[in-house]
Amino acid sequence: MAGSSAGSLSRCRVLVVEDEFYIADDMAAALEKLGAEVVGPVPTQEKALALIASAEPIHAAILDFYLKGETVYPVADALAERGIPFVFATGYDRATVLPEYQAVQRWEKPFNPHDLAQALPVLMRNQ
Repeated sequence: MAGSSAGSLSRCRVLVVEDEFYIADDMAAALEKLGAEVVGPVPTQEKALALIASAEPIHAAILDFYLKGETVYPVADALAERGIPFVFATGYDRATVLPEYQAVQRWEKPFNPHDLAQALPVLMRNQ
């Protein structure tokens, strides 16, 4: 996932949905370093869905798979309906993912947030 330079996400609004404060903070810092505008981070489905429903554009999203014991599927559904690319950031096995989301890219925790941020331009190009 190496090779991207600073500013590679310039003008991109990236939604971060993560309920672990320090992980969310690390992801946001890595994304901002690459020029992204971070939307959130938010720790709940409700807050994420409100941001998605707002008039402000979102270009990509990083979703923690479980938020305070709930799966992130309603958020994934809302993003998919709008054609917004997203990845799951999780420590859970792929077997826990519903069949309709098996093709979604999944990064296992722990991960280097900078590496994850560098991979987003590729995700957005391939969507």
